Amino acid sequence: MFLALFMGRVCYAQLKVQHLLTENLVNPLSVDAPVPRFSWQLTESDKQNVMQTAYEIKVSTEAPAGKGKQDVWNSGKVSSGESLYINYNGSPLQSGRRYFWQVKVWDNYGKSSGWSEPAWWQMGLLTVADWSAKWITPGFTDNSPLQPSPLFRKDFHLDKKIRSATAYITAHGLYEATINGQRVGDAYLTPGWTSYNKRLQYQAYDVTALLQQGNNAVGAMLGSGWYRGHVGYDPTPNLYGKDIALLFQLQVTYTDGSTATIVSDNSWKSSKSAIRSSEIYYGETIDARRAQPGWATSKFDDKNWSGVIVQDFPKDILIATINEPVKQHETFKPVRIFKTPKGEQVIDFGQNLVGWVKFKVTGKAGDTIKLSHAEVLDKPGDFYTDNLRSAKSQDIYVLSGKGEETFEPHFTWQGFRFVKVEGYPGEIKPENFTAITLYSDMKPMGTFTCSNPMINQLQHNIQWGQKGNFLDVPTDCPQRDERLGWTGDAQVFSRTASYNMNVHNFFTKWLKDVAADQYSNGSVPHVIPDVIKRKGSEPGGSTGWSDVSTIVPWNMYLAYGDKRILENQYNSMKAWVDYMQNQSKNNLWNTGSHFGDWLFYSVNDDNDGSSAITSKYLIAQCFYAYSTSLLVNAAQVLGKTDDVTYYKALLEKVKDAFVKEYVTPNGLISSDTQTAYVLALQFDMLPENLRQQAADRLVINVRRYGNHLTTGFLGTPYLCHVLSRFGYTDVAYKLLLQDTYPSWLYPVKMGATTIWERWDGIRPDGSFEAASMNSFNHYSYGAIGDWMYRVVSGIDTKDEGPGYKQITIKPHRVWQNQADLRNPF
Repeated sequence: MFLALFMGRVCYAQLKVQHLLTENLVNPLSVDAPVPRFSWQLTESDKQNVMQTAYEIKVSTEAPAGKGKQDVWNSGKVSSGESLYINYNGSPLQSGRRYFWQVKVWDNYGKSSGWSEPAWWQMGLLTVADWSAKWITPGFTDNSPLQPSPLFRKDFHLDKKIRSATAYITAHGLYEATINGQRVGDAYLTPGWTSYNKRLQYQAYDVTALLQQGNNAVGAMLGSGWYRGHVGYDPTPNLYGKDIALLFQLQVTYTDGSTATIVSDNSWKSSKSAIRSSEIYYGETIDARRAQPGWATSKFDDKNWSGVIVQDFPKDILIATINEPVKQHETFKPVRIFKTPKGEQVIDFGQNLVGWVKFKVTGKAGDTIKLSHAEVLDKPGDFYTDNLRSAKSQDIYVLSGKGEETFEPHFTWQGFRFVKVEGYPGEIKPENFTAITLYSDMKPMGTFTCSNPMINQLQHNIQWGQKGNFLDVPTDCPQRDERLGWTGDAQVFSRTASYNMNVHNFFTKWLKDVAADQYSNGSVPHVIPDVIKRKGSEPGGSTGWSDVSTIVPWNMYLAYGDKRILENQYNSMKAWVDYMQNQSKNNLWNTGSHFGDWLFYSVNDDNDGSSAITSKYLIAQCFYAYSTSLLVNAAQVLGKTDDVTYYKALLEKVKDAFVKEYVTPNGLISSDTQTAYVLALQFDMLPENLRQQAADRLVINVRRYGNHLTTGFLGTPYLCHVLSRFGYTDVAYKLLLQDTYPSWLYPVKMGATTIWERWDGIRPDGSFEAASMNSFNHYSYGAIGDWMYRVVSGIDTKDEGPGYKQITIKPHRVWQNQADLRNPF
């Protein structure tokens, strides 16, 4: 029996309103939306079938909000059942100002909840004029190719007792900030990754507790990161710029109401840090002998430090951070420490994870410890890194010799399960090593458990694939010299992602970069942010990849009911559909370069025709229709009636062209593959009278391969959905439970703890697929999770009630000895 638990809205006990959100965040410190939106939940009632019938919101500059001179807005009683994304409708809001709000509701029994506890939000810096800080770069010259991380610092004095203080920080590169020797915030890899030349995030921190009346000091350490580090194919440095720079602004409010501002300017000092190099792909080297203890405290003597250089970098691209930052999460201790057949000292942490290793060590000054990272061991049991390609994934620590020391990276991360340790003085003890996970701070939403341990492990692998690859952007893999925001991977997994975790803000942020980096002709790059564009070349426009611009916005709308996602992305959606139309002749899109059904089942010698090759242009026509249909849906939601009429007519023409080009009068699709039938049926490309026989042909194909799937990235997400839709849920279950290659459970049987890039990344004989492309943490095939949630457990959305305003509960169960199972033979 299958059981799925999904954290939805429930009501019980006394009527109460809780979980207040502003712009989908709890008490956000920096909102730059001029019209913020409010959301809440009814969490308690003593009756069943309780529904909200009205609400009232009040906003004030003091808490609790009340009727007085501090009031900013009161909605009055509004008759509405809506509790998501209610627009603020008061006077214009001020930069940097904190506002408090409360809500009360009435239910269908005439009861009032009373006022909620106050929630608050703080406006960000809304205009360039709000930034008095200056961009600064190091004042010293360093021609080292390793690009050591610089330090910045400033002493300052606060004259009065402090009531509140907010620090606004961003960088070209990555930063870690410190005030009076204490780390600012618990976010990592800030300011995150965006299309830097168009959109650069800043973070806001409440640093009141870190400051003191009197002398203070602020410091920041910077790393190359995505901005100037080696990133992309044939890893290239300086993709966004050669500089590394800091922008820092501290707003202090004293208890008497007066204020002070501390900013980055030419009064700051700079120096080299103990981080001698730090690269995302290559790892980090720290020489503890070069450390400067206390460098970010007011007692530090910086007379030997260099000055800084003030730069005129743009500020009109600065945006507040709307998504959850990358944070540290689970930790793992070694499950075994062993020597490989080659005699290497290796630690096994038991889980393929993304993050880094923190360790303690005591040794002599100059002792050098090297940690190398790998996902798997090879067939003989030795450390295997060939699949990392040029990514060294090595962290190096040079001891200072000053007692027990602790090492932890700052501006890099690795994807690994195994760590090879070299140069460690003394015995390698498990208590001295900890693996720490890093991923965007998405809150867990759904869980799926059942009586089958292998399916439970599959669900575990799906979720850990998401954790490891949702690191500010949806990366394709976290270990090799890639780690890019591949659009195809994101779109196939986006709906599964929304069941596992709250990815509302995660995708909202990334989709804005999709639109920002979309080419002028409407084509969408293969990766976002676009770091593989070359001079004179715009690599994009691949079907199933560029369709991220339509599929993910619609999936997020279904999951969260947020119409603004569609508003934000509509022009991007429309531009992509128009691109396909412009590339087509007689409504048939059979041009361009496409990845197709990436990594479908194939054999080395295909003389028997067993490789499941699907025409890339057939696939393109299917996705052309699907994206057009989603554009029609979005236009209907947004009330764009002219577009609805135009693109509905286009959709019919696209489907007619598909049938004429690819379908025989008897319903045989020219590419007689699972993916061809799946996409044609999923996207309703066939006339009604040909659909069931196409589903029957699909099942015959599945049987032909011994009840195995043969689909790749684009066919796999819909395979089981189509089977269930056309009465073959039993066949879908057989595919899910298959444990020989190719199948979802084959990697599980081989010991996988995450989803693999290839169905057979490790072959049954223990050998590997080609090292050039063989990630063992690659979430795309985890899209089966969507079917497990929506069909097996039966928890589904409805288009007319997005955001689970209306929910379908309809589990699909198949009895093992069911007599009436359909047989297409």
